[in-house]
Amino acid sequence: MALRLESRHLRPPRLLLADNPMRWLEYTVFLLLVVGLARPVGLYLARVFERKPTFLDPALRPIESLLHRLLGVGGGQEMSAGVYTMCFLLFGAVSAGGLFLLLLAQRWLPGGPADRYLTTPMTLDLAANTAISFSTTTTWQAYGGETTLRYFTQLLGLVSQNFLAGASGLALGIAFIRGFARERSATLGNFWVDLVRALLWVLLPLALVGSLVLVWQGVPLNLAHYTEAHTLEGGIQTIAQGPVAALEFIKNLGTNGGGFFNANGAHPYENPTPLVNFLGLLAIAVLPASLTITFGHMTGRPRAGWVLLAVMVVLFVGGLTVCDFAESAAPPQLADLHVSGGNMEGKEVRFGIGGSVLAAVVTSNGATGSYNSMHGSYQPMGALVLLLNMQIGEIVFGGLGTGLYSMVMIVLVAVFLGGLMIGRTPEYLGKKITAAETRLAVLYALLTPAVVLVLTSVAIATNAGRAGLVTNTGTRGFTEVLFAYTSCMANNGQIMAGLNANSVFYNVTTAVAMLAGRFGLAALALTLAGRLAAQRRWPTTEGTLPSDSATLGALVLGTILLVGALCFLPALALGPIAEALRH
Repeated sequence: MALRLESRHLRPPRLLLADNPMRWLEYTVFLLLVVGLARPVGLYLARVFERKPTFLDPALRPIESLLHRLLGVGGGQEMSAGVYTMCFLLFGAVSAGGLFLLLLAQRWLPGGPADRYLTTPMTLDLAANTAISFSTTTTWQAYGGETTLRYFTQLLGLVSQNFLAGASGLALGIAFIRGFARERSATLGNFWVDLVRALLWVLLPLALVGSLVLVWQGVPLNLAHYTEAHTLEGGIQTIAQGPVAALEFIKNLGTNGGGFFNANGAHPYENPTPLVNFLGLLAIAVLPASLTITFGHMTGRPRAGWVLLAVMVVLFVGGLTVCDFAESAAPPQLADLHVSGGNMEGKEVRFGIGGSVLAAVVTSNGATGSYNSMHGSYQPMGALVLLLNMQIGEIVFGGLGTGLYSMVMIVLVAVFLGGLMIGRTPEYLGKKITAAETRLAVLYALLTPAVVLVLTSVAIATNAGRAGLVTNTGTRGFTEVLFAYTSCMANNGQIMAGLNANSVFYNVTTAVAMLAGRFGLAALALTLAGRLAAQRRWPTTEGTLPSDSATLGALVLGTILLVGALCFLPALALGPIAEALRH
């Protein structure tokens, strides 16, 4: 913990933005870049999936044709919502199965590291949990990468899944958009065509450029043996090596988040400089934010996309402000020491409070658990912000593809409430939200609290669940368990380090949450998209709530806060809120 002692006669620390203008400058520049890049990137994504010409076509069209022949989709025949969903589920199952077998067979793979460094056994339950984790973009890691996995396991298994799972999520988001863009259509596109386009035109080019930048900044890309260094104290320090740069950029770009090392983005090999940290956060946020513009463009309502992005920005700024104030204040536990300055426990000095808080808020919003500080050391209100970001569905930018449909699903709930207020059948973008569509949206909103709260209750009520609390009990222990299941359900993967999750109980129960968060929510979203695609587009009348107005934005914002509070406020009151009130 970084401390600075002051005389009791000096002024007490104050929470003013001017206390650290550089920190808030970093926040402002980041947000301006995300919003500024949203339009060009969003329009590019629209061109890619509408199969319009792009500058990459001459190089990528032949590869696309070859992959189509290999996959047997040369004709590109479109699929209904049900078939599209089944292909997505099948692809996820095959991906998880292949990675599971690779993890079990890794002992026979060539290359480093040496067996003596692999101290965490790859049990059946850990292998299954890890395979499900990476195939659902959760990248929940109940192990330390440098003490568990061989280089080729990380390269062949984890890196490939970061690409494939990220691309399938983007394909899903595009199919969901088509549900609003089309009328009287029985199809939503072709999953395999969308998957290939997401890989070739989006993820691979960006990951290649980003990985080269990481190598330039000092991120290792090697197959060298672990280095044993002799310290000044006479001890021996083992420094892990490996093809780190191959994993690092795509884990952020594909909103996956699993780290090559146990310390994830806090490790100097994964995240050596503030520039790498900042670029990694942009990689997490820009593509999901841009999908709002893609949504507006493909549906013919560009201003509707900007309204969605504006709601995201408001929620982002609110969460960032609360988390920053919580972490920049002197920890109340150290009040008797007259400490000035913020809470630096669990944070890297090279990032400080600003780089740490920004990363925590971005990654908890973006389905990307590539944290660069230990969230178990955050103040109660700081941890509360990270929990809420995940519990409301990671709708602030969110996961690649999944974040967009999470936001639109809550918009439909808001539109339904607005329709009740004015006594009309609710509509959104010319599509009527009938009882059937409303049921799907409500089921979507309720699935997350149902899974998270039930699993948290089981963990707290059983010896197997409480056994994982190796550091904290009481309110902080409850928060750690709630955080774990929330993270898995949100396909985020972050963990508060006070919970030991590598047990049969947690490997099984967190896998249930990951599967529900990825496939259960996706099935509901695509089912709704299929129903909307089959509808005609109704003309806008004077009684229609405009889809591109500030009124709708305010209604959506209120609905998000209301639904989140109704679902999770009692649980939060037992955890971070109770802990905050004790100080």
